[in-house]
Amino acid sequence: MIVFDQVTKQFPLGNTALQDISFEIEDNDFVFLVGPSGAGKTTILRLIMHEYAPSSGSIMVNDLDISANNFRKLEKLRKNLGVIFQDFKILTDKNVFENIALSLRVLNMSTGYIKNEVNEVLELVGIPDKKFLFPAQLSAGELQRVAIARAIIGDRNIILADEPTGNLDPKTSWEIMRIFKKLEKKKTIIIATHNSDIVNSMKKRVLIMQSGELKKDTRKGGYDL
Repeated sequence: MIVFDQVTKQFPLGNTALQDISFEIEDNDFVFLVGPSGAGKTTILRLIMHEYAPSSGSIMVNDLDISANNFRKLEKLRKNLGVIFQDFKILTDKNVFENIALSLRVLNMSTGYIKNEVNEVLELVGIPDKKFLFPAQLSAGELQRVAIARAIIGDRNIILADEPTGNLDPKTSWEIMRIFKKLEKKKTIIIATHNSDIVNSMKKRVLIMQSGELKKDTRKGGYDL
């Protein structure tokens, strides 16, 4: 579960990114964060990752209170978080297998376990034949599939995606969303997006942000700005 309780985030120069935000996201929920640029969507994701601490209010992620600046269980938090970025953030000097396996190698998992896990997620995202290719050899859609595979490997239970279809054509965008749909009811998924067609068609829970405030929280909602 993720709980924001009266969360405000102000930056040193005085701008307020979030103002008194409260919501709860249950385990295995599927949520779209929508709103114009600067509305606070990415700030919410970064607070969940503890890249930022809130200026006031509290944030719970699973059983962890991550609100404090001196929060000391960052490794435990991020072990349960998978993050997908619009610009992929794939390591160009490593092949697909190595990119996906990296987080498990950091945890000193066995070679056999890593191989099985990587092969499993490559099947799920639909590129099992690409594992020895390098990023320069892949299309944008294939790179995003690698990013998703990297985010979900290791049984992470919360997936955060920041504009995951922002650099993709409509057909590829829908292919990527079908991957997220496969993960439905298995993981908590939070997607920040401007893609109104996807939001309106999928009819998931929608949190609508405007100027740092939560304007609407709707089950089976749409891109209602």
